[in-house]
Amino acid sequence: MTEAPEQNRTQTPDGGTETPQNRKTARRGGGDPATRGRTTVADGVVEKIAGLAARDVLGVHAMGSGLSRTFGAVRDRVPGGSKSVTRGVKAEVGEVQTALDLEIVVDYGVAIADVAQAVRENVIAAVERMTGLEVVEVNIAVSDVKLPDDEDEEPEQPRIQ
Repeated sequence: MTEAPEQNRTQTPDGGTETPQNRKTARRGGGDPATRGRTTVADGVVEKIAGLAARDVLGVHAMGSGLSRTFGAVRDRVPGGSKSVTRGVKAEVGEVQTALDLEIVVDYGVAIADVAQAVRENVIAAVERMTGLEVVEVNIAVSDVKLPDDEDEEPEQPRIQ
């Protein structure tokens, strides 16, 4: 057996010798890396996730009340403006839990209870998967019904370019 050079040997507390081959790797910081520090999620992050998840449900025409949609349509037309994905969504975020309030407009002819259930399930799944927070409640207020012959507040093509 070949002996390690003298400069690579260290004395152990029990009087033995330790070489680089049998030396245990020291852990720095101690403990699981997942427990070092904390992560916080802003209300706006949860609102964006919930807004996008709610819009994905068939039967949801828009988010927010008539007044907020009108102001949003004006804001969206301003050059450099972008659509607000948080319109109609309010989140309260705690350390490990969150609660959400959504205001939606449904398409005429859909079963409102079924749409609300689908929105609730989609929002809970998306928020819990992406943030790790427990969603304790999703309150849904249906503020309007989009009739087939109603004009949209947000036209496809802007009149001015």
